[in-house]
Order: sequence, then C-alpha cells, then structure tokens
Amino acid sequence: MIKIVKKIIALIIVILGLIACTAVSGDDNMDNTVTVKINDEVLDVELENNSATQEFIKELKKGNVTVNATEYGGFEKVGELGFSLPANDENINTEPGDIVLYQSDKISLFYGSHSWSYTKLGKIDDVDSNKLKKVLGSGDVKLVFSLE
Repeated sequence: MIKIVKKIIALIIVILGLIACTAVSGDDNMDNTVTVKINDEVLDVELENNSATQEFIKELKKGNVTVNATEYGGFEKVGELGFSLPANDENINTEPGDIVLYQSDKISLFYGSHSWSYTKLGKIDDVDSNKLKKVLGSGDVKLVFSLE
C-alpha cells in the first residue's frame, strides 16, 4: 500500500512539474511576436531571443513605441527609439523585413539588403519586399510598435 501511495505522489509531482513548465514556456511564446503599424498596415514581427528584445518588450508593456523613421541609403528606414537597449552587435547581412538595433538607440527597418554591425531585433512575418517597399513609401514614415 505504501508503494502505491509513493508512486501516486511521484506521479502527481511529475504532472505538476509539467504543468509549471508549460505555463512558463507559454508566457515566453506570447512575448516573441509584436506588431508594427506603418500607415494603415499592421504587420507581425517575429522577435529574436536576446537581451535587446527582452528590454524592448518591457518598454512595450508600458505602451506603444513610436519611431519617426527617415529614408537612409535606399535600403532602410531608420529612426530614434527615445531610449537605449542593450546592444549585442555582430556583422549581419540584412534582408527585407529585418528590424535591427543600431547604436543602441535607433531602429532600422530594411526593405533592401545591407551588411553592417547590428543587433537583430526581429523580422516581419511573411514579408514581400515589393509590398513592404510600397507600404514604407519614399519619404519619412512613422513606425508604431505594440504588443497587440
């Protein structure tokens, strides 16, 4: 009888552990996607898992983050965040839809390709480079990041 009780207790502990692990990983999964609104277009952004995105999410929990971005180099829109994030820069080749941190306090959204030292924050899901370039337009643009 005691062996059966011990097995039942062990089984309950395992089940509770699995439930706790699922709850924790579920919270992480909720924070790996944000949206960016560009004019009237809302696009999903799949975030990287790094210290910059973790801090970015903390800022987004306070409210939307708006970046007034300007044209740069014929391949990106870049603007000031208004705060700094931890940088883990490395040389990367960007692609259309990539969103990176530049100099700890600027966000760049790429509609073309470029190679430089950045901290990658994320990438727009299912990006079509022609559509993205059209949405961004030829001049300045407002990028509104949110958790919704």
